[in-house]
Amino acid sequence: MTGNRLLIPALAAASLMALFAACLLGSTPMPAGRVLAALFGGADAADQLVVWQIRLPRALAAFVAGAALGISGAGLQGLLRNPLAEPGVLGVSASASLFATVSLYYGVAALSPWVLPIAAILGALVATALIALAAIRTRSVVTLILIGVGISSFAGAAMSLLMNLAPTPFTLSDMINWMLGSVSNRSFREIGFAAPFLMAGAAILLASRRGLSALTLGEEAASGVGLNLRNQRILTVLGAGLATGGSVALAGAIGFVGIVAPHIIRPFVNHDPARSLIPSALLAGLILVLADIGVRLLPTTNELKLGVVAALIGAPAFVWIAMRRRALNG
Repeated sequence: MTGNRLLIPALAAASLMALFAACLLGSTPMPAGRVLAALFGGADAADQLVVWQIRLPRALAAFVAGAALGISGAGLQGLLRNPLAEPGVLGVSASASLFATVSLYYGVAALSPWVLPIAAILGALVATALIALAAIRTRSVVTLILIGVGISSFAGAAMSLLMNLAPTPFTLSDMINWMLGSVSNRSFREIGFAAPFLMAGAAILLASRRGLSALTLGEEAASGVGLNLRNQRILTVLGAGLATGGSVALAGAIGFVGIVAPHIIRPFVNHDPARSLIPSALLAGLILVLADIGVRLLPTTNELKLGVVAALIGAPAFVWIAMRRRALNG
């Protein structure tokens, strides 16, 4: 437990430093003194506008979205006892993205700034409900994974169809931008809307974390010590679904960070999934904040999407994890 006590404060301090760095850096860097003055109300109106309306909300959105994916990935990896599991494995991310894409395709997203995030969260809740029903009816973790893969494949095909039938180039551009993931132009209002879902999902995962530790013994042994496997599956899937839905509503589809962060954390907590939840959330949030800083500083004509940068970093890590797991298994 000592290592875990040191790990969480260290990650929290690093996250705060990254958030502060995100306020410093941009197209026009700001000195630390001006940023501090803007944060605490001692700067001029222009500096306060840049920090409070542009840079800080964007950095917080990246951190919150990453934290949701990190804690969801850690919970799902503990439930499925597979280090390659992540929020997308159950189709929640794809379903949330599909509903958001539908709102863009039919133009209803233009009616209100709330329509798009509401659609994304509804999509996540639909997928979560389907997986939760499956968790009630089946005792097989493999069946849950297969159902999630089916949901994800269907949602991906439906999104491809909508993009193929996009009525205008502008609609197609909006759909692609959403699917690639981004936190540009995010505000505290959007963070506040997604926050209840993110916090509810995280609370459910933390409340059910003891069951994740028991599952490291295997399902039969965990059941023998009194764990209700069905309730554990439902709670973990529900928590991951709510957190992931809030993340997609806030930042769009961002992959791989939910795999990489828990995998990095696991050795520091003796491979205990319960103890990995909070550190995984902090590390995933830190990774996305740093990735978004890189997005803003790269000298490209058009700003790269955060989901693209996360995939470029995460996909090689995913391959390495898979190859290492195969080597360890012989």
